[in-house]
Amino acid sequence: MKLNAGQLARHLQGALAPVYVVSGDEPLLCQEAADAIRGAARVQGYSERQVFHADAGFDWGQLHEAGASLSLFAERRVIELRIGNGKPGDKGAAALLEYLARPADDTLLLISLPKLDGSAQKTKWAKALIDGPHCQFVQIWPVELSQLPQWIRQRLSDAGNSATAEAVDLIAARVEGNLLAAAQEIEKLKLLAENGKIDVETVQAAVADSARFDVFGLLETVLAGDATHALRMLTGLRGEGVEALFIVAMLARELRQLAAIAHQHSQGVPLDKAFASARPPVWDKRKPLVSRALQRHPTERWNQLLGIAQRVDAQVKGQAAGDPWASLAQLCMEFAGKRLALPAE
Repeated sequence: MKLNAGQLARHLQGALAPVYVVSGDEPLLCQEAADAIRGAARVQGYSERQVFHADAGFDWGQLHEAGASLSLFAERRVIELRIGNGKPGDKGAAALLEYLARPADDTLLLISLPKLDGSAQKTKWAKALIDGPHCQFVQIWPVELSQLPQWIRQRLSDAGNSATAEAVDLIAARVEGNLLAAAQEIEKLKLLAENGKIDVETVQAAVADSARFDVFGLLETVLAGDATHALRMLTGLRGEGVEALFIVAMLARELRQLAAIAHQHSQGVPLDKAFASARPPVWDKRKPLVSRALQRHPTERWNQLLGIAQRVDAQVKGQAAGDPWASLAQLCMEFAGKRLALPAE
């Protein structure tokens, strides 16, 4: 059964389904939907959690073993399955269909997927996730630029704040459709607002108070191909206490968009058309910067760099070996066009 993000909160107040799927390409909204499901599961006694990353080398037998094994510490548990590329392959498809036919007792399976394209949605495993009797499929749609001011206004309201129309427009212009950036700005504004009211002056003060080396500046720098300055900015961000998880999420978002545009262009789609169909669309003032970045790497290289970003994400979360800050430095240099010897995938 399909649920939209607006229906999820009400649904989670009742009995939970055996399987939930969160699918979409908007990191913030996908993360919040998954957090809501985890939170509801904790309230209902699902106190044990096991996480699997279904990358190219994943042993799909682990899913069967996890479902068949008894919990050692809790009566109920959550199994998370993250399929970063949205392609489980033949073995993964078979394993998913087998699990969905007989979901494990006292277990909630939470599957995270990117947005499934038309061909993927026609596969047997995807249909089982979308329409299966044991599944709740939560489709996360991006917030269009025209909807962004209302999204910001609602988010401020949920936080107990109100803002003038001019202040909302200024926030929307600053974040350029990036919801992670918008959420960060809203959190900062909550601290600066007097009596919960936000006007243009409050937003301008927050902008003026932004870190000298902010994450958006880092993105612009790697897009421009300035590896040396990018490393200085990354060091500055670390010194200012910016979380590595936020930085890698922003880099991954940029890489995901570049990979999609590069793929379309390699198929003969003109760049302007690819820019317009990107999610979010590439703004006019960023088109020259993005165009220059696309010239630095072939299509497959963007996908490889996205894979490195996924590994950094796992390092930050303690799910992979290695220093995430060192890996971030390497990723920024590679992104900017400075060739290094990448570790084996």
